[in-house]
Amino acid sequence: MTTTFHVKPETSAERREYYQRLEQKHAAPLWEVLGDLIPAQPRPTASPALWRYQDMRALLLEAGRLITPQEAERRVLVLENPSMRGTSLITQSVYAGLQLVDPGETTPTHRHVTSAIRFVIESEKGYTAVDGVRTTMHPGDLVLTPSWTYHDHGNPGDSPVIWLDGLDVPIVNMLGTSFAESYPGEFQPVKKPEGNAEVLFNFSYASSRETLDRLYRNGPLHECHGIKMQYANPASGGYPMPTIGAFLQLLPSGFRGGAYRSTDAAVCCVAEGSGRSNIGGVEFDWGKSDVFVVPSWCPVSHHSQEEAVLFSFSDRPVQKALGLWREHED
Repeated sequence: MTTTFHVKPETSAERREYYQRLEQKHAAPLWEVLGDLIPAQPRPTASPALWRYQDMRALLLEAGRLITPQEAERRVLVLENPSMRGTSLITQSVYAGLQLVDPGETTPTHRHVTSAIRFVIESEKGYTAVDGVRTTMHPGDLVLTPSWTYHDHGNPGDSPVIWLDGLDVPIVNMLGTSFAESYPGEFQPVKKPEGNAEVLFNFSYASSRETLDRLYRNGPLHECHGIKMQYANPASGGYPMPTIGAFLQLLPSGFRGGAYRSTDAAVCCVAEGSGRSNIGGVEFDWGKSDVFVVPSWCPVSHHSQEEAVLFSFSDRPVQKALGLWREHED
């Protein structure tokens, strides 16, 4: 049984006059706002939403004709939550965008305090370089850009390179700790052979998919998640980033998951297959490379029409480090 946390007191002419005098002193009565400051359960600003990849891809390619990567610094279409217009955010704690590098292009080298992950959607020969180490990007790869590391991207191939960006922008900005700077010179030199990158910051999709298949063969399905794995930092065994957790889950053909909720809002990208998700009572049909968002403490259930794989990321590491994270199977 849930009880009401706080009922706002009734007002009166005497109280209103008192509140006006408090305002003049830059003060306010807590009892008037307590229910909003400390709600009984999460009240996410974000709403459930889905972005069709084919629609966004067409707009992204159009951006490729309109502006160069040098002019834009990064040619990205921000995925802005429809309930948070004007914020450039997909949830209250993470940013997401779709980035394009056209054939023959390179992006300027820069660095920033914000940490970034890249989930690759299209790439033949595209690459990311981090602190002088370059790695080729393949569809489904997860590529990391740790905080304050110089990085750039390039595409020596013949087809567009597109990936989903995830950054901890709102967390960094909320703490007032954002710094960024360009490299002294347009591009950083390559310092190490590419083979080192796979250990440092590239989780290959082929290897991750093999792990999912092995887990599927050797263990029972979770009634909500199917088969779900967490990406782990090879150096620490923890999350890939201190502020960003990343996950990959397999939904077998015909899977009908139970409802699940957690306090970390999740941004999901379809790596394979098609299906449907019920997010807070709203049905979303999805296919390959579509992106959708599950707000904090919003019940979600996944149903697959064929075997499907979902990539997702969230701020779970921060919540767990602070002892705030909760989950519930409805």
